[in-house]
Amino acid sequence: MALILNIDTATEIAGISLSKEGESLLILQNREQKEHASWLHEAIVRLMESTGYGMGDLQAVAVTAGPGSYTGLRVGMAAAKGFSYALGIPLIAENTLKVMAYAASLQGLPAGLLCPMIDARRMEVFTAVYGSDLVELLSPTAMVIDQNSFENYLSAQAVSFFGGGSYKCKPLFTNPSAVFVDVNYHVGYLGILSFLRYLQREFTDVITAGPVYTKEFYTHTKK
Repeated sequence: MALILNIDTATEIAGISLSKEGESLLILQNREQKEHASWLHEAIVRLMESTGYGMGDLQAVAVTAGPGSYTGLRVGMAAAKGFSYALGIPLIAENTLKVMAYAASLQGLPAGLLCPMIDARRMEVFTAVYGSDLVELLSPTAMVIDQNSFENYLSAQAVSFFGGGSYKCKPLFTNPSAVFVDVNYHVGYLGILSFLRYLQREFTDVITAGPVYTKEFYTHTKK
């Protein structure tokens, strides 16, 4: 039995799930991004109590490593690493954009490429491009978008754009091959991918694991 705690605090909506053999037993979410840190550990307690399992029953812990919110990524990764180390169970880290693309691939989108987007402020997004089989065509990157972005893909076939960062692109992309869709994304999809990684024993080293920021992190010092 693969019982996995899944943690996703990378975007505006945080989520945790307990999955058994890839199937979510229960999903809890928090929609207040500034409260992800204070919400997470209390939510995990409620998750375990509600499902009747204890932390000692876990076989692994999974987390979305990024890209995404800098603070959210640190919160999720720190919790996942702490549980992995303390319980002596494997750590599974998955790219946030891949989980989004996987969710889209299961929701009957128009044929073509998959382009998940996470808002990175101003006209910048975290994005990647995947085939319908989830083969990575453009590695996760931070991109400042303009009207010519993705033209090399759009000139060849349809591209489905989705995620919180895609809304700022819609007025710019006039190519008819650009399709904007709503994808129901939640941590349950991480639960499926983490189970597949568990079966393949594709684990992340708990000592060296860290958030995948995708672009340099800046802090501002008060004068």
